[in-house]
Amino acid sequence: MGSAPDPQLLDHLSTAVLRLDPNRQVQYANMAAEQLLGMGSRRMLGCPLETLYSQISADNTTLTQALTGDQGRSLYALSLLTLDNQHHTVDLAFSPLGEGHTLIEARVVDQQHRISQEIQQYAQHHAAQLLVRGLAHEIKNPLGGLRGAAQLLEMELATDELKEFTAIIIEQADRLRNLVDRLLGPQHPGQWQLANIHKLLEQTSRLCQLESERPLQIERDYDPSIPDFLMDNEQLQQALLNILRNALQAMSSLPEGQPRLMLRTRSQGAATIAGKRHRQVVSVSIIDNGPGIPSALRDTLFYPMVTDKADGSGLGLSIAQNIVSQHQGRIELESWPGHTEFTLLLPLIFEKEAP
Repeated sequence: MGSAPDPQLLDHLSTAVLRLDPNRQVQYANMAAEQLLGMGSRRMLGCPLETLYSQISADNTTLTQALTGDQGRSLYALSLLTLDNQHHTVDLAFSPLGEGHTLIEARVVDQQHRISQEIQQYAQHHAAQLLVRGLAHEIKNPLGGLRGAAQLLEMELATDELKEFTAIIIEQADRLRNLVDRLLGPQHPGQWQLANIHKLLEQTSRLCQLESERPLQIERDYDPSIPDFLMDNEQLQQALLNILRNALQAMSSLPEGQPRLMLRTRSQGAATIAGKRHRQVVSVSIIDNGPGIPSALRDTLFYPMVTDKADGSGLGLSIAQNIVSQHQGRIELESWPGHTEFTLLLPLIFEKEAP
């Protein structure tokens, strides 16, 4: 077994370093590990690894294999929630040191993950829109002919009993056309006007409270410094409503009295969204305490028709993303058991910058 790491050397690293004994207990932690986990190295010494954090997106079997293997192993883009409720995306590298000892290197990749997530969501959104528009063209044309033929046939029929069948054809053709229109979502912003984001949040949350079949606790953490800014009020309300409804459905399995929503706004500095630099952006976060979004679903969550709910259409988040994109913004997602957070980043757009 090698000698203990040189603290003076490792404390200069920006990468968090932990050394574990064969019982998965901490023997050493550098300063970067203290900053990442929010506790001092003396407090960590002798503590089992699993007591140093609240949540991690790797299952116990995967972690055990990484810690006990004879060869080094890396796990990428893991979601880590620390004991002080700080969330990070980290890459972990496991290196065996012999005699059951393991060196863990944790590199925080929050910024890289956000950039990768934005690029992926933009590509998904663009691909989905191209696909849906092509399908819409192929579906709407024959639907229009089908509906027209049914109307002509209805005029030739003598009895109401036979006309019931043509009415069914017309009704189902209209239903399919409406579905295609919903898939497409709004194609361009409508009436832009100066509006207050907090007023919009209050109107939307009130609608959700009325729709909810059980008492819903809503907490608010608003930034009063956010000014009115240009938006399509009606469409942005629809985007917020879709996300809030998604949260309500996610919390439906929680015991009585436990569903809780947090609405949070913040004014941020400059930010780059879809390659464009904005002087100032507003973040609007909708946080629920539901079971979290399954990891298998996250990469395709904003695709149309993707849902894990038996009665869901899978259109709500796709439409929300489309609306936010038309406001030159983006949607960010963080989720683990007990916490799902959708954050809308919206540029402060003033009259001279209106689309």
